[in-house]
Amino acid sequence: MPTIAKVAVNDATIHFDKLYSYLVPAELCGRLWPGGIVLVPFGRSDKPRMAVVLQLAEESDPDPRLKTLLAAAPEDARLTPDLLELVRFLKDRYFCTWYEAVKAIIPYGAQYCPGVEDGKPVVRGRLTRPLETVYTLVGELPAKPKPGPRQQAAVELLQNGPMTRRALEDQGVGRTTLDALCKKGVLRAEERLKSLDLFADIPFDPQPIELSPEQQTAFAQLSEDLDAHQPRAALLYGVTGSGKTAVFLKLIERTLAQGRRALVLVPEIGLTPQMIRRLKATFGSRLAVQHSALNNTERLLQWRMIQQGNADIVVGTRSAIFAPLKDIGLIILDEEQEHTYQSESSPRYSAHEVAKKRAAAENALLVFASATPRIETTYAARAGRMRLVTLRERYGGRPLPTVEFADMRAEMTAGNPREVSARLAGELAENLRRGEQSILLLNRRGYNTVAMCADCGQVVKCPNCSVPLVYHKNRQALMCHHCGHMVHPAPTRCPECGGKLLYSGFGTQRVEEELHQLLPTARILRMDQDSTGQKNAHETMLTKFGRQEYDILLGTQMVAKGLDFEKVTLVGVLGIDSLLFGQGFRAYESVFSLITQVVGRGGRAELPGRALIQTAVPEHPVLQLAARQDYPAFYQEEISFRRLSLYPPFCALCVVGFTGAQEGAVFTAASRFGRILADLASRHPDLPLRMLGPVPMNILMLGGRYRYKLTLKCRNDAQFRALLRAALDAYAAEKLPGKASVVIDFNSDGDL
Repeated sequence: MPTIAKVAVNDATIHFDKLYSYLVPAELCGRLWPGGIVLVPFGRSDKPRMAVVLQLAEESDPDPRLKTLLAAAPEDARLTPDLLELVRFLKDRYFCTWYEAVKAIIPYGAQYCPGVEDGKPVVRGRLTRPLETVYTLVGELPAKPKPGPRQQAAVELLQNGPMTRRALEDQGVGRTTLDALCKKGVLRAEERLKSLDLFADIPFDPQPIELSPEQQTAFAQLSEDLDAHQPRAALLYGVTGSGKTAVFLKLIERTLAQGRRALVLVPEIGLTPQMIRRLKATFGSRLAVQHSALNNTERLLQWRMIQQGNADIVVGTRSAIFAPLKDIGLIILDEEQEHTYQSESSPRYSAHEVAKKRAAAENALLVFASATPRIETTYAARAGRMRLVTLRERYGGRPLPTVEFADMRAEMTAGNPREVSARLAGELAENLRRGEQSILLLNRRGYNTVAMCADCGQVVKCPNCSVPLVYHKNRQALMCHHCGHMVHPAPTRCPECGGKLLYSGFGTQRVEEELHQLLPTARILRMDQDSTGQKNAHETMLTKFGRQEYDILLGTQMVAKGLDFEKVTLVGVLGIDSLLFGQGFRAYESVFSLITQVVGRGGRAELPGRALIQTAVPEHPVLQLAARQDYPAFYQEEISFRRLSLYPPFCALCVVGFTGAQEGAVFTAASRFGRILADLASRHPDLPLRMLGPVPMNILMLGGRYRYKLTLKCRNDAQFRALLRAALDAYAAEKLPGKASVVIDFNSDGDL
């Protein structure tokens, strides 16, 4: 009986994303399964396209018009049932296409693409499977002819087990020697899939994990949920420096002792080196990592290591939540408040929600951890929907840093033209004199942020995006931080009227220059997106700072969280006011979290810490609460605002974005979608829904495309998502996607 495969095809739009049926050829019957990657002829031209099999069924009388599958990827490349369930979850929850969900789960290096061999379409791996030659000792070295010293060295090295050619060459044993020994039957050479120990330089040095009484209480509470072998969730709330990581390590230790595995997520690539060092030193080499700073080959090798069951712990950024790890007992989201846990491209998923899905499927404990948890997470914990575990004291009884303000209004009145206040400059000089280190946070990269004409007042903007270009002094160029457009050399005259351009505003490059002028002997390390572009740059920089090769670490948000350096005693915060008055309902939450986190980088060892916040509004309540590290008081203020204004957690916020080449057409399409949705919703009076817009997004144009949005305050359940799908279908039926494409995001703070 013929077998029919229903597949989801790559490059489908959300409006035409459905399952297509194909005949399975006889040679593939019995070795094709749901989750398998296949090649299919698609469209009138039968162009080969990649697809994923979602269903298989036998039919006695199939449609004679059905086409036949062309080829299939190796069976070990298929998605396992648990990962295939995640594909369905992403498709249903985040309004992506089937294949977008597949590509989110499988890293690029493990994906397949169409190819041609002997004139026939075939499935080809995007990367050549990396192989290496491994030598094994299989015989004795003959006495005659007398073996040379290199042959003897090779045999001695291989006494302890097989070694790769690269490892033997590093010991002075060359290929000629190895080939000769293979001919004599002393060694056997074989090609194996290459393995990769990214952390070979980190020694395995397990030390007893000593917990304070408060940490021990927290561990005991979380252990109850871990030992239950049921889906459980907990919030580990602890002030900065309270030792949350030590509690993690004990939980991981207990998880591994139970024969289960652990998944640890961190929000930034810059935080992975420190976490990896702690985990590798404590638990050894059965550790894998997944994040975007790895090259494609490294990601593939790490993914295969996890897939083959050779990793007990996986650590990584947001995408690591899709690691093909089995028998998960523990999932940790460290610094769970960070926005980087939300994807900004399709599928626009939340790692929080995917983690809940995986924990439920694996009967695992899910731990959210932070000194400044998301308001939604704290609300859920206080409502009893997860366990709330609290660490109120810093480890070792160390005090929280003292926090003071530098009033930038007074600095301007006193005639200080610099971005670094006189007070901060003095504190930095004092730290330098004492041989202690400092961290400065400024969440703007570049040198100047605005180039404005002195005559006509026009700001030089990106031609593709409605944002000002930023001056980068080291490149002598104006750059767009959204699309990458560059004007080189940086102009001195206005492109509109020819008037003189005045450069103003400040970024990390300009502050670095000021610091060199103020403190000529200081060794300054700048960490931002411009300086960390090279491979392993985060780890290299942080290692050097940890070895006290630098006195001052200046950077953007990547220096605010999770870093632990015993010599850091001073933290400075610059330019916070632009975030304080930013758009989005999370603005205050973001500022409070950022200040609390970066202030907490100081005074983490024996030396006491202090912090200085530069602001023009030192009396602002959010800044005052952050200075006191008073999260409970901030939570009460913020939850009252959310309840009054109807924001999460009291509703779900869905942003429907519309983009297109013609502004008028985009607005018209967005308005029509709003009317379609309102009409459909009127038939469901029991469904809570508020609709705002359409209005332009905060940045009207990006990459040459105009952007409008509808904001929906709703309840994100199956009934509402069905309503939204019906509206999308009606929108497509009116041919409106040709005027404006649609993006749906349930994790936005109000804009895309």
